[in-house]
Parts: sequence; structure tokens; C-alpha cells
Amino acid sequence: MPMLLLAVGVLAAVNVLVNRLGPQLYVPVCVAAAAALLLIARRSGITWDELGLGRAAAPRGLRWGLVLTGAVLLVYLVALAVPFTREAFHDERAAELSAGELVYRALVRVPFGTVLLEEIAFRGVLWAMMRRRWGTGWATTVSSALFGLWHVQPSRGLTGSNAAAEAVFGTGRTGVALSVAAAVAGTGLAGALFCELRRRSGSLIPPVALHCALNSAGYALAWAVSRWWAR
Repeated sequence: MPMLLLAVGVLAAVNVLVNRLGPQLYVPVCVAAAAALLLIARRSGITWDELGLGRAAAPRGLRWGLVLTGAVLLVYLVALAVPFTREAFHDERAAELSAGELVYRALVRVPFGTVLLEEIAFRGVLWAMMRRRWGTGWATTVSSALFGLWHVQPSRGLTGSNAAAEAVFGTGRTGVALSVAAAVAGTGLAGALFCELRRRSGSLIPPVALHCALNSAGYALAWAVSRWWAR
């Protein structure tokens, strides 16, 4: 139990840091935090297989990951082709990026910062430690709830940057509060899905692949929409 609380404490501290530090420190902090969490898990007796990082499940995980990545790209392209759903891709945060910044976000910041830390933390370390102590159901529920709360701070600017979010929730304090609540609920449900993929495949690769495809492709398409469709 003390090691589990230590892991949660590390995540709480990192959540404050990554939302306050400059972007140049984001990836190093995430990598260091992921390594610290793995060390905590290993010191508490969690095996590599329990973390979803064992060799035996890797081939199956890779197959699942390829299928999930292809499915995300297909869904995104269909949504992009429909004017009604295309509105969700209008995001000022992506529109303001240069081509070089986009490449960095999609190929470095997302996979080696956001996805690496969040998947190791919530579907790897916390899920494995909680599962050993309380079982799969509790592990999925608690780690997914924490994953939702993890997104409180970054979702506070959603209505100011995303046209679809502004249209749904409006502006002002009420709109921000509603958008944050929706983001927490949505990411919590996504966390439960990622946990189930981790459980069924026996590997951390499928949730990593799905998470990375959703975020990186989302950035790329939002950037493309701002450059071409907006014209």
C-alpha cells in the first residue's frame, strides 16, 4: 500500500509540473516520471508481465495495435469527409502550430511524453498494483477515475480553443465547468477501454497504439483542417 500511495503521489506532483513548466521540459519530465513509476512497481514486486511489458504477449499486442491504429485512421477520415463532424477538428491550438511544431507534437511530444507516461502510469503501474491487491474490476475503475481527474487542468481551455466544444458548452465559467466535467467523464471512459484492451491482450502495446493514434492523428488532421478546409 505505501508503494501504491507513492506512485499516486508521484503522478500528482507530475500533473502540476507538466501543466506549469515550459514545453521544452515536458518530454524529459514525462520520461523521468515513467521511469520512476516503473522503479516503484518493480520494487513492490510487480513483474514485467503484470505491467504489460512482458515478451510473451508482445506479438499479440503488436497485432492488436496495428488493427486499432488502422481503425482510428479510418474513423478520422470518415469524420473529416462529413461537414458536420469536420467541425470537431477546428482547434486553435493545432492551427497555430508551424509544420515543424506539428511534427514535433505528433512524433515526439505525444508518443514519448503524453502516451508513454499515461499508459505506463494508468494502464501499467497503477492498474497492475491495484489489480494484485483488489482485483481487475477495482483496478480498472480506480485507475480510470484517476485518469479522468488527470485531465482537469489541460481541459480548462477547451472551449476557448475548440469550435465544437464552444458550440456545445458555450463560453464563460459555466461553459468551462461543463467542458471540464465532460472531459473528465470522457477520458475516464476512455481509460476503462484502454484497461480492457490491456487486460484482453495481456500487453500494454494496444492501449499505447490506440492512444498515440488518437492524439497524433488528431493533431495532424486538426492542423490540416485549419490550413485547407478553413479556406
